[in-house]
Amino acid sequence: MVNSGKSPTILIIDDDNEIRYSLERVFSSRNFRILSAASGEAGIEIIRSESPNVVFLDIRMGGMSGLETLQHIKSLDPNPMVILMTAYGTTQTAIEAMKFGAFDYLMKPFDMKKVIRLTEGALKAHEDLRRIKDYRPVINSEDYQEGIVGHSEAMQTVFKVIGQVASSNVTILITGESGTGKELVSRCIFQHSQRHNKPFVAVNCAALPENLIESELFGHEKGAFTGATSQRPGKFELCDGGTIFLDEIGDMSPPTQTKVLRVIQEGEFQRVGGSKTIKTDVRLIAATNRNLEEMVKEKTFREDLYYRLNVVRIRLPSLRERKEDIPALVEYCLQKLEKNRQSRVKKVSPEAAALLSAYDWPGNVRELENVIYRSAVLAQGNAILVKDLPEEIRTPSGAGKQAETEAASVDGGSSADDVEAMLPPVTPVSPPPPETFGDEPGSGSEPSTPSAPRTMEEAFNELYARMREESADSVLDTLEREMILRALRETGGNQVKASAILGITRATLRKRIDQFSLKDKY
Repeated sequence: MVNSGKSPTILIIDDDNEIRYSLERVFSSRNFRILSAASGEAGIEIIRSESPNVVFLDIRMGGMSGLETLQHIKSLDPNPMVILMTAYGTTQTAIEAMKFGAFDYLMKPFDMKKVIRLTEGALKAHEDLRRIKDYRPVINSEDYQEGIVGHSEAMQTVFKVIGQVASSNVTILITGESGTGKELVSRCIFQHSQRHNKPFVAVNCAALPENLIESELFGHEKGAFTGATSQRPGKFELCDGGTIFLDEIGDMSPPTQTKVLRVIQEGEFQRVGGSKTIKTDVRLIAATNRNLEEMVKEKTFREDLYYRLNVVRIRLPSLRERKEDIPALVEYCLQKLEKNRQSRVKKVSPEAAALLSAYDWPGNVRELENVIYRSAVLAQGNAILVKDLPEEIRTPSGAGKQAETEAASVDGGSSADDVEAMLPPVTPVSPPPPETFGDEPGSGSEPSTPSAPRTMEEAFNELYARMREESADSVLDTLEREMILRALRETGGNQVKASAILGITRATLRKRIDQFSLKDKY
């Protein structure tokens, strides 16, 4: 079917009259031909007689669902670019949408500028694909691999690529820092592939000694080496017809790299100590946290193997690049614990949640899971509190001591720990400017000459004397007020970060701000 009109045709399928009206208004000011339908069934009838260039399709409708309608559309005409619309941006939605051939999907409420950009891209794609006679929609297994959580744009991009490549046999290279979930992504690709009912084997190349990895991958013959008392098939042989995941492939030795390259190129190998050629049909997914391009330059990784692996690359973002996903990941971890009856904790206090979101997570999602599991075990009620979090989360600097107890945060009084936590660390310091601890500017005295750095005791003796002379308040109140004000100014008024620097809880910090009338002064 070919659109006979000169203007691009846009079909809007949604049971919400307001959504249809809003999109019609956006497109009416442009040179588009607009069609609309209030159900999937009605939309399919329109497509039987028309050939729209772009279809905007709601996922959740009465009667036929959006995904069912999408499949019907693609069976009638693979050319229309279908953009799904949803208010529920789940992992499954992203993968299912791309798996069944959607061009993209939009989250409600809409950013109308993004709608226009997406429409223009879809129209261009429609024109490009119209010329490809053998175009087919992507169709995969309907199995859904749980465990990958993310509403961020970076993760939505990952889900889209999974949906696009899962049904092919293309080799995939997954890159990213340790703990970002590379094996989860590989299993998700496998679950949505045409090989989902065949074996899936994961091998951690970094965990195997160099003298054993070849035997693990390719098997060995009896007597091939000391301890080889019988013939043993390897992973490539056992995984025939399925998918093999080689994690940390950057740690693989050069001789093993050569054998893996031959498997990719020829689909065959020999067991260690054997001469018989064994055929195998496997899909290879590799992963690494190392820079393979640099390793190729340094001649520590085969260039030809690198290009064979890097057919499609999926880069997983670090957790610090998608901090907006942290609340959803925390909730997922808690639900998983509850499902396995390992914890009764169901929520996280606002203060603890703020600290979790502020932390940089060098160990990524794996570290977050471990922290939630540990904190849930330590929690005494049904919620994780600040006190249940590890010290590196409570005090991100990793220095000093936690200076607040539950009693101190309740009574609002200054404890010895409060004061100690607010004092500078006991390390040698450079001499301050003369106007800080020396003669007053303009006093007529000679400019001071550089002297040896003060000790902490000397600095505090002079600071104590100055505050005694110039402040009518107690020395402790003056010092505490100034330290709190400086911490708030340093962090741009971020109370979570400031309380972490000072070594007190956020509740105590709020009380001190009120006590010293510091609002609007930082």
